[in-house]
Amino acid sequence: MSFDVFLNFDGDCREAIDFYAGVFKAAPSRVMTYGDAPGASAADSARIIYASVPIFGHNVMLSDCPSGSEYVKGTNICLTLGCEDKAEIDRIFTALSDGGDVDMPLGKTFFSEYYGMVTDKFAVTWQLSYSPFAG
Repeated sequence: MSFDVFLNFDGDCREAIDFYAGVFKAAPSRVMTYGDAPGASAADSARIIYASVPIFGHNVMLSDCPSGSEYVKGTNICLTLGCEDKAEIDRIFTALSDGGDVDMPLGKTFFSEYYGMVTDKFAVTWQLSYSPFAG
């Protein structure tokens, strides 16, 4: 299993990547724009859809929200869980959903074989993804 942090931004993700990479003396290991994703709007094509910066052995992931999203500065942190066991993903997702809100049901996406997002009853957002060999 892997456990990481996901940070969201409103158009200044690239600046945040450079800032955190400099602070922690780490090179971003991956940067993708919305333009790299199928069906992205032209307005968002230069925004970051995914980036990661390794910090002290952990993967800190970063992304710009799509234009027009209800972004609230200060609530832009999401916890992510990668797991090699789909049944365990189902169990955790169901438990986190109890009293919370399913933001994206578990299913196949262009970036993951099995992925879902849920905000639990304490307003903490979680992303769960099938990650073979997540170890």
